[in-house]
Amino acid sequence: MTKPPRKRNKATSAASSDSTLPDDQDLEDIFLEENPASATITVTAVEVEELSEAEQRDRLHLERRVERAFFEAGKALAQLRERRLYRSTHKTFEEYCRSRFAYTHRHVNYLIAASNVVDNIIMGTNGSQNEIPDEMGTNGSQNEISDEMGTNGSQILPTTERQVRPLTKLEPSQQQEVWRQAVEQAGGKVPPARIVKDVVQRIMERTKVPNTYQIGEVCQILAKDNPELRGKGGCWGIVNHVGEFSCTVKLWDGEYAVGLQHLKSYDYLPAECEQMRLVCDRINRVYSSSLEETVKSLLQLLGKVNRPYLTVVEEKLLSVLESEYGREIIP
Repeated sequence: MTKPPRKRNKATSAASSDSTLPDDQDLEDIFLEENPASATITVTAVEVEELSEAEQRDRLHLERRVERAFFEAGKALAQLRERRLYRSTHKTFEEYCRSRFAYTHRHVNYLIAASNVVDNIIMGTNGSQNEIPDEMGTNGSQNEISDEMGTNGSQILPTTERQVRPLTKLEPSQQQEVWRQAVEQAGGKVPPARIVKDVVQRIMERTKVPNTYQIGEVCQILAKDNPELRGKGGCWGIVNHVGEFSCTVKLWDGEYAVGLQHLKSYDYLPAECEQMRLVCDRINRVYSSSLEETVKSLLQLLGKVNRPYLTVVEEKLLSVLESEYGREIIP
């Protein structure tokens, strides 16, 4: 006799004991978990707090201090150098800057030259020379110029040393014109160094003057505002190389590349030029970095004579130095 089929037990889960069906909110949560891309994120708007008038003034003042930092550094370094305020702790200005600020000689020259350029730009715009007051308040009556530094005043001025570095090789009037053109090209804003350099290049190409100096010619150094020629103003030298925009000139203490605008020919006769070349060679043979300062000073004085010969006393002094330091020249 065939047995009737056994009745199978219905499988139940642990959750089956809860007979409550999920509501709509539960279904929505499940849907969002499975589809996170469809989630809606609620962002609470945060109201931006406006600056008060006093805070706006403080911000502007601090911004301008940052913008004019290189200018004030150049001015301060120039005073430290000119007044020799380093002399109580260091023998030379270069040594002082390296020890106190970790500045190289070249960087110091860049900063001082840049501050001179800014002075020229300010003078060209205002028609008179103005000084930017320092933080100690020594020029408190002249504080209007501080509001003109940077991008926020009526006068657009440089904010970094690199922006004005290309201008240092130009005359003051050219510096003012180049800066004006660069500001225009930048849309009335502070121009980057690239724009300034491009304008300077076009000015130099347009005003290019052929180099008429000749090898062996005796020239005087016109230092002007070139920090690279500091201490060389009035020195004479022998042209050793003629370039497109400069000459290599041999002075009493070595050779220097000098721009044409910093040279002036003495127009000596060929025989006089040859005589001064021999004197220059003799001075160079005596000179070395280990000499006493008095000897260096004497050689520098001989390097500034504005005539094509040495006097009897000068000749004797040079001969003594040649003999003393073992560098006497055989005629």
